[in-house]
Amino acid sequence: MNHGMKHHPEKHEYLSGKRVLPKPITADSDLASVIDNMDAYNGGRLRAACQLMRDKYSQDDVTIGLSIAGALTPAGLGASTIIPLMNHGFVDWMVATGANMYHDMHFALNMPLFRGSHNVDDADLRDKGVTRIYDILFDYQDVLMATDRILRKIMLQPEFQKEMGTREYYHHLGKVLNEYEQKNNLGEVSVLAAAYRNGIPVFTSSPGDSTIGMNVAGLELLAEAKGLQDHFKLKINPSIDVNDSTAIILNAKRYEKGKTGVLLIGGGSPKNFLLQTEPQIQEVLMIPEAGQDYDINITDARPDTGGLSGAPPSEAASWGKIDPTKLEETVTAYIDVTVAFPLLVAYVRQTTKPKKLKRLYYRGEELRKKLIESYLENNTEVGDLASLMKKLST
Repeated sequence: MNHGMKHHPEKHEYLSGKRVLPKPITADSDLASVIDNMDAYNGGRLRAACQLMRDKYSQDDVTIGLSIAGALTPAGLGASTIIPLMNHGFVDWMVATGANMYHDMHFALNMPLFRGSHNVDDADLRDKGVTRIYDILFDYQDVLMATDRILRKIMLQPEFQKEMGTREYYHHLGKVLNEYEQKNNLGEVSVLAAAYRNGIPVFTSSPGDSTIGMNVAGLELLAEAKGLQDHFKLKINPSIDVNDSTAIILNAKRYEKGKTGVLLIGGGSPKNFLLQTEPQIQEVLMIPEAGQDYDINITDARPDTGGLSGAPPSEAASWGKIDPTKLEETVTAYIDVTVAFPLLVAYVRQTTKPKKLKRLYYRGEELRKKLIESYLENNTEVGDLASLMKKLST
């Protein structure tokens, strides 16, 4: 008899989970059953993320934001994973690095990228005109330079000659890429083309940090050098994106009385931009709000270095980004996203019905008006700021 161990009735709350006794994997096991059988560690976290998507994100009143960081589109995850999730109705708005959207163009333009090896001589690749993203190889002239030439011509079209956010910019670009995609008859391969078809707003938080931004800057420089500023008027204004993305969250929570969920694939600037919508509502616009309702992080970044990429939802709650009363409905899985993301989407496609598309891009003006209305109603500093703004401008 162990006399040192006391009986505690409360211990049942710790021992109330599903017993670790998984069924053996067989030749007939499907992917969903294999994931549902994952009991512990990051396998358990992937299972929890999949089941949260199945049980909560599948609800019609949940608005889902997806953020993408890391070179996912050149790795083929646009066609294999992101587009199927969009078409299933599980992406209502998206934030991605400009690099992901630039490399997405190659697919619509039928410019091939190839499986290769990371164990190569990069000096020799440079000499032979081959570019590498880890183990993906592609032609410098026929892919990168050719994409740039097409992109520049696209941006000279009339619909681009104005100041806009990346949301509108990507919609115009997606329309053109959709036409290329159909002409090349490759199936649905471009994320931006799919976003255009589905009315999904796409944002890039740092638009200058990619080849897309570099080409905008190049054309702006050319217009300045040749005195053609009246002919090339494209300006990317990030403030438009800050307000348009914030308006999506405010509308979902305050006006439609629904819930919001985030699916954070990797970290970086896209993760922060997607999550900062709540501090923008609460801290800057001073509109009462509690934070996102559901949160799934898939990352290989560590939390103890202090970077946002590895920061868990509990830390985000201290910023008002995540509702602190909903932390039980958040998951962080520390897994390579190129492994976890396709598995999660396959699980969602196998276990849920398609959701009706919200087509939020086409509601942009309406949502912005609602944001302005709430801002003027709730921010006590509006009058003082407006007076100071008027005084300083005279």
